[in-house]
Amino acid sequence: MNNIEKLVEFAIQLVATETGVSLNFLQKVILRESLLENKKTYAQQAEENNYSESYIKFTVAPKLWQLLSDAIGEKVNKTNLPSLLEQQFVNQNNSQPTETTTAMSGAGLTAEHYVLESPEGQVPLVSCIYIERQNIEQICYQEILQPRAFIRIFAPRKMGKTSLIARILDYGSSQNYYTVRLSLYRAGTQVFASSDRFLRWFCTNVTRQLGLASRLNDYWDEDMGALINSTIYFQGYLLKELSNPIILALDGVDQLLEYPEVASDFFALLRSWYEETKDISVWQKLRVVMAHAVEVYIPLPTYRSPFNVGLAIELPTFNQEQVQDLAKRHGFQLTNPELDRFLKLTGGFPYLIRLALYQSARLKIPVQTLMQNATRDTGIYQQHLQYQLLNLQQHPQLADAFQKVLMAPIHLEIEVAFKLKSLGLVHLVENQAIVSCELYRELFHNSFS
Repeated sequence: MNNIEKLVEFAIQLVATETGVSLNFLQKVILRESLLENKKTYAQQAEENNYSESYIKFTVAPKLWQLLSDAIGEKVNKTNLPSLLEQQFVNQNNSQPTETTTAMSGAGLTAEHYVLESPEGQVPLVSCIYIERQNIEQICYQEILQPRAFIRIFAPRKMGKTSLIARILDYGSSQNYYTVRLSLYRAGTQVFASSDRFLRWFCTNVTRQLGLASRLNDYWDEDMGALINSTIYFQGYLLKELSNPIILALDGVDQLLEYPEVASDFFALLRSWYEETKDISVWQKLRVVMAHAVEVYIPLPTYRSPFNVGLAIELPTFNQEQVQDLAKRHGFQLTNPELDRFLKLTGGFPYLIRLALYQSARLKIPVQTLMQNATRDTGIYQQHLQYQLLNLQQHPQLADAFQKVLMAPIHLEIEVAFKLKSLGLVHLVENQAIVSCELYRELFHNSFS
C-alpha cells in the first residue's frame, strides 16, 4: 500500500474502535514515521518535536505499540507494524459492511469508525477530537522552555483555554518539568476575603501539588505583609527544593476581578515575580501560564501589571478548514453551502460546533437537519441558551446592554462590554459591540420578545 495517510487514519480509527483510546499528537507522529520506508530514529523525532528522547522511547512509544497490539490482536513493534497494519486494512475492506456502517451512511455520515466525545469540559489529552489552531500549541511549547516564560491565554468561555493549558502542562511534563494547575473558579468565596487569606490558600495549593511538606508558618510573618511573605516562601523554600523548572498554570484568573483589592495585589505579585527572573537565577525556574475570559479592566500601573509582559495568546474561533476537519472526525463530510451556513450560525465557536456534531453523530441525524431546528427553544442548544440566560438574569445591566446590541451595534461601558465578550455573546469591533453569531441573535431575540 502506497497511501501512508490512509493507513495512518485506519490505524487511528482501529485503535479507537478496539480499545476506546484516542491516539495523541505524539503517538500519531511515531505511528506515521514507523510506516515510512526511511524511518526516523526516536532521537530525530524527539528533536523535531521538542520532546526528550527518553520520553518518546520509554513512555510514548511503548504505550503506542501496546495499543496497536491490542487493536490488531498480535504483538506489534516498529519493524512489523507496516505489514500487520496493511493486512488488517485489506481484511476489513474485504469484509461486508456492518449494520453500524450502513446506519451511519444513511444518516449522512462517512463509513468510518469514530469515537464520540462529549463537548463538555476539557478535551482529554488522548482525544482525537482536539483541533490545533494556527500553530498556537507549538508556539506555546517553544515559549514554555524559555527561562522567563509568561504565557497569557485569553478567550471567551468554552473556547478551549483549559484544554490548551492541559497540553502545555503535558508537554512540560515530557521535559521533566514540575507542573501545578490551579483553577480559581474552584476556590470558595471565603478564600477571596483578603489578600492574606488568598495568598495562603495559593501557596498551600502549590506546595501540595508539588508533593512538598508545608512550611508556610515558618515563612509567614504578619508584619511583612502577604506579598512579601509569598515571595520569600517561593524563593526561600519552594523554588530551592525543585531541581527542574516548574510550570505554574492559573485558570480562571478573571474570577479575581470580583475582588478588586485581592486582584490588584495578586497581579502585582505576579509581575514582581516576572521581574525577579531577570536577575535572580532561582526565579528562572518559574514559568507561568494564566488564562482568563474577561479582559482585565482593573486599572493597574504599567509596572505593576502582568498583562503587558510575556506572550499573549488570544484563541481564535474555528475557520472553515478546522470545522471541516472536526466534522470528518465525527464522521461527517459537509458540503460548502452546509459549511458556510454552519459557520455563520455558530460564528466558529468551538463549543457550539462540537455540540452540533456530537448530537448529529449520536442521533445519526445529518448536521443540516439539526441546524434547521437549532434556533428553536427545543433545539440542541436549549440547555446552553438557558445557561446564557441565567448569566444575564443574574446581571440585569448585562441583559439590558445585550438587548440593545441585538437591535444594532452599539458602544457600551468597558466593563459591560468585556463581560458580554467573556460570555461569547458579542464581538468588539472598533469600540462597538456586535452580536457574535446568528445563533445568539435568533435565540435571544425570541427569548427577549
